[in-house]
Amino acid sequence: MKSPKTEDTASATDNMARQGSVVASMTMLSRISGLARDVVLSYLFGASQIADMFFVAFRIPNFFRRLFAEGAFNQAFVPVLMQYKAAGQAQLLSFIASLSGLFATALALFVIAGVLFAPALTALFAPGFLDQPDVYRQTSELVRITFPYLGLISLTAYAAALLNAHGYFALPAVTPVLLNICLMLAAMVAIFGWVDAQPVVIVAWGVMVAGIVQLLVQLPTLGRLGLLPRPNLNTKQEGVRQVGQLLLPAVFAASVAQINALVNTILASTLVSGSIAWLYYADRLLELPVGLVAVALGTVILPHLSSMVARNDQQRFNATLDWGLHLGLMLALPAAVALWFLAEPLVAVMFASFGGAMTAHDVVMAAAALEMFALALPGFVLVKVLQPAFFANQDTRTPFRYAAIAVAVNLVASLATFSWMGHVGLALATALSAWTQALLLFYGLAAKGRYQMGGQLLGWSVRALFCSMLLAVGLWYFSPPDTEWLTMLPLARVGWLALIVLAGLMGYAVALFLFGLRPHHLRNHGATL
Repeated sequence: MKSPKTEDTASATDNMARQGSVVASMTMLSRISGLARDVVLSYLFGASQIADMFFVAFRIPNFFRRLFAEGAFNQAFVPVLMQYKAAGQAQLLSFIASLSGLFATALALFVIAGVLFAPALTALFAPGFLDQPDVYRQTSELVRITFPYLGLISLTAYAAALLNAHGYFALPAVTPVLLNICLMLAAMVAIFGWVDAQPVVIVAWGVMVAGIVQLLVQLPTLGRLGLLPRPNLNTKQEGVRQVGQLLLPAVFAASVAQINALVNTILASTLVSGSIAWLYYADRLLELPVGLVAVALGTVILPHLSSMVARNDQQRFNATLDWGLHLGLMLALPAAVALWFLAEPLVAVMFASFGGAMTAHDVVMAAAALEMFALALPGFVLVKVLQPAFFANQDTRTPFRYAAIAVAVNLVASLATFSWMGHVGLALATALSAWTQALLLFYGLAAKGRYQMGGQLLGWSVRALFCSMLLAVGLWYFSPPDTEWLTMLPLARVGWLALIVLAGLMGYAVALFLFGLRPHHLRNHGATL
């Protein structure tokens, strides 16, 4: 007969594993719809100058959204939120009311400033456009349309953090699908000429509509949970002060990827036309495994680690990090191998199989960037697992220092390579930065005594690496040459890729099984919220 403690651990294990699978499955739906969105956009814009204009206008609000809302704000907010959640409903609502009012006010002021100074933002994010007055002017107008999306999606991310802290993971994880649906509908309106306006302007308005829809769908659930108190502007609330103290270093620490993307966009705007679009399309394919693995793990781990720190449960804290690192590497390593060896067929299938403006040259250029991004994937996953361990301890200064080093590595590597490697050098710099940040975070946790790696983690990581090497050999041997992928008929290309991906997944799973992996090895020993 199991002891109560054993039963509690098993229940906690099943709970956290279930939450992770829910987030991963919803994120899978989001990423697949995102790829479908980009297929439609590539059909409409290709890798043209107009595509560069739209992606700059779309990247600017998304950069600030990831910088403040999904990145720094949530990392500073969730640990304090879990502290107030444990203190009782009255204190929790007082904290939420003050923070909601201040956050919404700050967002409104920032959005107004962004709309007013859209030309300056365009010059900052795409200085290469300054030499093309018409392109610069049109992009600035697009930024004025898309920038209010920042305020709407930031409030959506805030609502998602509240829901996650109360064990609701599915709705926040699936909400990005609504953005993709809105953009696809806008693109279809443009393709069929249902509205008398420039296609790029129609799609830009689709971004704005998506922000409204994403926020509205979160509110009913928050209302049912009683988490919609009347906002106020009480800056003296203690929890607000805690978040404020954690926020500034967290802004930088949690947003290395966004800062690096900004550097890439700035430098790519000075390269040949299409460079921004090539990086964008490659990044979109990278986002599928990043979302399924890194984002899902990071989303689930942060509230659990924060709860364990509040209870001073170091044993489960270590076990949860072991679980996250083990699962992350086991999934990220083969995904990185697949992105490297199948870069060109993936780009060709997703963005050039249905006609449209995407050329064979665009496929080759985007695939070259994707190969470099593949090197970054395991690093991104490790960062998403390791950073929450610092934030759960309300330590944002240490990851801030590591983030500064990672950004410096990206900047130096980008400046050293972009003039002779072009956009591929920018993607390579991203990979070097990701691994630098991941290794520093791992070292910092161990050095500060906040994490002691379990004995089995290293062994399982080596097995995952070896099985991934076997996968690489199989893909290299059985995949057609890149030149053949571009000459295949679209349906044949899709069929071949699906067959190879399925065979690779099965082969990797069999290899792991032969090396001793069993379902219970994928369980963790976390805690329920």
